Amino acid sequence: MNLNFETIFAVGGLLNATFGNATELIISIYALRTGRIRVVQLSLLGSLLSNLLFVLGIAFFSGGIVRKEQVFNKATAVVDSGLLLMAVMGLLFPASLHSTGTEVHLGVSELALSRVSSCVLLLAYVASIIFQLKNIKHLEGNQHGEILYSGDQDQDQDQDEEGEAPPEISKWESVIWLGITAAAISILSEYLVDAIEGTSLAWGVPVAFISVILLPIGGNTAAVTTSVMFAMKDKLDVSLGVAIGSSTQISMFIIPFCVVVGWIFGRPVDLNFQLFETATLFMTVLFVAFMMQWLQAILYMKTLPPDTSLLLSKQQELKQWYYSRILKPRNTGRQK
Repeated sequence: MNLNFETIFAVGGLLNATFGNATELIISIYALRTGRIRVVQLSLLGSLLSNLLFVLGIAFFSGGIVRKEQVFNKATAVVDSGLLLMAVMGLLFPASLHSTGTEVHLGVSELALSRVSSCVLLLAYVASIIFQLKNIKHLEGNQHGEILYSGDQDQDQDQDEEGEAPPEISKWESVIWLGITAAAISILSEYLVDAIEGTSLAWGVPVAFISVILLPIGGNTAAVTTSVMFAMKDKLDVSLGVAIGSSTQISMFIIPFCVVVGWIFGRPVDLNFQLFETATLFMTVLFVAFMMQWLQAILYMKTLPPDTSLLLSKQQELKQWYYSRILKPRNTGRQK
């Protein structure tokens, strides 16, 4: 939290997303080593849906309770939305290739396509990070340049800045503690992954539902807390950096990185998340991209119910439950 206060919004959101996603990355690598490829795919999908719907929705909702109007850097949000669309296209092509049965070599063509697409996505993500770091001063100078807001809000912001408590720890101490937390998570991830199948049998809950819905709830607890806190302090750019920025990092870096790691481990990890999951993610990204592209935070709060994203997240959970109960996805082969 203190690290976000000591950096500009773009960097604060990036740092928070990076250390927050360490949980997903560590769990995914351990699951890959043990051959649980489907768990990796579903857990990362669940993190994406949770960030884009629940975390983003709760940020808008909580911020709207405290303030009638809120603003954000539209340019950064649009760039992140474009990267999300690019990543979803990378997932859509292998899924459509598999579902239509048009691949040249069954199972081999989509794996090769996934590995090439993963390398492209990794390069694109590195390029986007370099672009953001080189334009930090521009982003800082135009933090609210895209949106008009009332003078009353200026006064509220001045009061918040005057009333802000000094950081309890320095930024380097914050980085050290975040690193220690990531190391602790790496130790606990082994027990978490091993407990998934046992929990599924004991509770009678499908593994897919646990991976998509329950795992992200625990992993995104810190993201929800951070988003709510900064949204209520009228620092919506940090909240968006946590929600959308984290989703961008998962889709553009962690998922392709897992494909490459699986390639190294000799595991057939591909970008074919199966048709239902890919379609759900595609519609979610379209909703978020439309909201970021055409709507400002002010208009969003006036033209759409503030709990739209939250309601969509609950609808997605319900769909995943019934889909998991009827169909049991396999590592290979088509759904019937």
